[in-house]
Amino acid sequence: MTEIKIERVYADPSGVPADGFRIFVDRLWPRGESKDKFHYDLWAKTISPSDELRHWFHESPDTRWDEFEKRYLDELESSDAAIRLVEEVKKHERVMLLFSSRDESHNNAVVLKKFIESKLQ
Repeated sequence: MTEIKIERVYADPSGVPADGFRIFVDRLWPRGESKDKFHYDLWAKTISPSDELRHWFHESPDTRWDEFEKRYLDELESSDAAIRLVEEVKKHERVMLLFSSRDESHNNAVVLKKFIESKLQ
């Protein structure tokens, strides 16, 4: 089965070859990140949370995490792009989901990882 990890875009990329297939999972380009230096194999912006959901969550992330997770999973379940992403993930032994949020525990990559792992079972 594919090993899936998550990491901030801004983390030290020294382990890039060991990361496997690197998927950037945010809709917006990461602030301050150079297009020449940032290494990713796929930018899967179409599977990121909808603008409405993203804005709603960022208004109060401390109190809205559980509901955000539920709503985002619902969006993923009805997304053809998310199913295509799962098929792409299956082709790789190791995958790194890259995100730009400061909060490493409460972001779309955390939810996306759960979604992909549930589909790989």
